[in-house]
Amino acid sequence: MQEFAGIFNYLVVVVLMMIGFYITIANRNLVKKLIGLNIFQASVFILFISMGYVHDATAPIVADGHTAYSSPLPHVLILTAIVVGISTTAVGLALVIRIYKSYGSIEEDEIIEKMEEVE
Repeated sequence: MQEFAGIFNYLVVVVLMMIGFYITIANRNLVKKLIGLNIFQASVFILFISMGYVHDATAPIVADGHTAYSSPLPHVLILTAIVVGISTTAVGLALVIRIYKSYGSIEEDEIIEKMEEVE
């Protein structure tokens, strides 16, 4: 049971990655594709945070009796990635709104049909 507890985070990461990947590939709706990408992105965040964990470690402040220190760098990088992810999601949603205004739909099939009609 101890071995399972050590890899549980990584199993969650793989499951979330596959769910996000499936949603992105299988759906033709642009908003659902963005949601799938966000789920995939969240799994990457969990992966990096899990990799940054050090068992029985303390903050990187030198003190007596501590030999293992945990690096705060993965957590700081993930905070930055969260901000970038929110920004790219906002840009993606703005593009979906523009596509909807131009083509009247957010379904890929309908957009492709309307693009072929114009040509």
